[in-house]
Amino acid sequence: MTKLTWDNAGERTYETGIEKGVLYPIDVNGAYPAGYAWNGLISFSVSPSGAEPTALWADNIKYLTLMSAEEMAGTLEAYTYPPEFEECDGSVEPVLGVKLSQQARKKFALCWRTKVGNDTDGEDHAYLIHILYGCLASPSEKAYQTINDSPEAITFSWEVSTTPPSITTYKPTAYIVLDSRTADETKLEAFENIIYGITLPTPIVARMPLPDEVISLMTPA
Repeated sequence: MTKLTWDNAGERTYETGIEKGVLYPIDVNGAYPAGYAWNGLISFSVSPSGAEPTALWADNIKYLTLMSAEEMAGTLEAYTYPPEFEECDGSVEPVLGVKLSQQARKKFALCWRTKVGNDTDGEDHAYLIHILYGCLASPSEKAYQTINDSPEAITFSWEVSTTPPSITTYKPTAYIVLDSRTADETKLEAFENIIYGITLPTPIVARMPLPDEVISLMTPA
């Protein structure tokens, strides 16, 4: 039996940063057929809730423990957002240059990437692709301030709730993570061409596959 060891070279990993944000508005069929680059992402704080135990007692003992359903939510913060997000934030433009707020909010999917670093490769060791489905953004607070001797850019923040899509064999989930350290390299590259789109040799419009298709696309032949 091999003795356990700690802090070996290359095993001191950490996760950092947020990049390559993409917005995918939902269509009438519940699909996400088009993606739009999201510049200026500051952070996305994933905040799962639920999965709380409830003890049931019988015969003077703890009979069993039931777990409540788990929900996925989060907080999105950014300096700006793509124009396509406005309908997800409850805005419409009936006339060019005129925007109405407090309208119906459109659901969307969101994708972003974080870096995985270690003690030998630094921040470029690997990366994770985070996918969040069925998102609904709540109204956000916007604080407008005078320009002064300590200028700051206005930031936008939204509380995001989710409705998970169904998935074969497994429970419905709104949150999927792809890990470049363990995923099939060829499959992952092809998958990124789908979610980010490509120009050459054959143009592909960025879109977000649903969970069943993600599993199918990432399953080695």
